[in-house]
Amino acid sequence: MRAKKSLGQNFLNAPFVIQKMLDAAEVKAGDFVIEIGPGKGALTEALLHRGAKVCCYELDQRMVDYLSEKYQPAIAAGSLVIVRQDILEVDVTKELPQGPYKVIANIPYYITNAIIRLFLSSNHQPTDMCLLVQKEVAQRIARDIKESILSLSVKVYATASYVIKVPARYFSPKPKVDSAVVNMKDISRSHFSEDITEEQFFSVVKQGFAHKRKQLASNLAELFFDKTYWKETLQKRGYAATVRAEDVHLNDWIFFAGLINT
Repeated sequence: MRAKKSLGQNFLNAPFVIQKMLDAAEVKAGDFVIEIGPGKGALTEALLHRGAKVCCYELDQRMVDYLSEKYQPAIAAGSLVIVRQDILEVDVTKELPQGPYKVIANIPYYITNAIIRLFLSSNHQPTDMCLLVQKEVAQRIARDIKESILSLSVKVYATASYVIKVPARYFSPKPKVDSAVVNMKDISRSHFSEDITEEQFFSVVKQGFAHKRKQLASNLAELFFDKTYWKETLQKRGYAATVRAEDVHLNDWIFFAGLINT
């Protein structure tokens, strides 16, 4: 079965990478795991071998048929469920079983941001997410310097770490860029409260990055307060008045979000 370019399929041929993913997410017997785009089942098999209960979301009917036949005993035993559905159309809060779960997957590059947002912002968050994504994206998510909307959107919910680089040669067909595994754990909403809501946080972050060439004070002044106020506030927080959004840390963005109510 050839990979479908329209679905962003690139099959992983590297058992050591799969083991790194399972180790990073601390998969153990009895864990409930959501897998997205299982393809031919390399990751699925490793999850089942560890004793996890797996629910796979797959759009390609060929793969659904193939996996349903290959893993019929696991399906019959209740260890594996295969759902032919677009993961982005799933209501995570209503459709997933209540209780802890993990998301572990080799996901299509073009829906990476949407998948991360779907699960981290849901009312039924996973305990862990371990994803095989484009290397540049993994680096942006896990970086400690030069923040982005994506990195802040992950860090406000989770602790992210860069696990391992996966060269393009380990995929079939071979993609044009390398990939990497990024792990997210300690997922929660602990940074948010009645005083600092998710809506406030993301409105401030998006405005801060609205014009990349502008200084942060100028960008935030378009949302609330004036430029002078923001320059003074940034200096009190230990930054230069001319600082740009990418150089400001998560805790300061949370503080700025709280100023909306003052």
